[in-house]
Amino acid sequence: MRHTNRQTTHRTLTDLYRALDRRTAVTLTYRDTDGEITVRTVEPYDIRTTKSGRIEIRAMCRLRGDARRFYLHRIISYTCHRIAFALEPAEATTPAGRVIIVRTPAQLIARELGRDYLPAHCINQTQASLAA
Repeated sequence: MRHTNRQTTHRTLTDLYRALDRRTAVTLTYRDTDGEITVRTVEPYDIRTTKSGRIEIRAMCRLRGDARRFYLHRIISYTCHRIAFALEPAEATTPAGRVIIVRTPAQLIARELGRDYLPAHCINQTQASLAA
């Protein structure tokens, strides 16, 4: 078991990316927003940076059986296993609920850049306080 407060964030991310690449399960000791500590075995399928700058691990939770989001700063400790994935991740969808199909590397890059850098909503001239 590795404690995140005893190592760098870089080391923690390296271990989680390795589990993602090898498609192996990880057991997390996690503190939720209410301060409750839970232990979950998850199957990570994506690691992202949110618009607020926090690192988010998207994983299939074996306890709940569906996709969950875990923030890196809330992980207290983790253990990487050799156990292979047992659950299939949910398909990526748009806010309208349509499945996203990416056929080329260029489409994938454009999608990721658009998600990270485009504003969530348009700003018009009447919203001058936001434009300043």
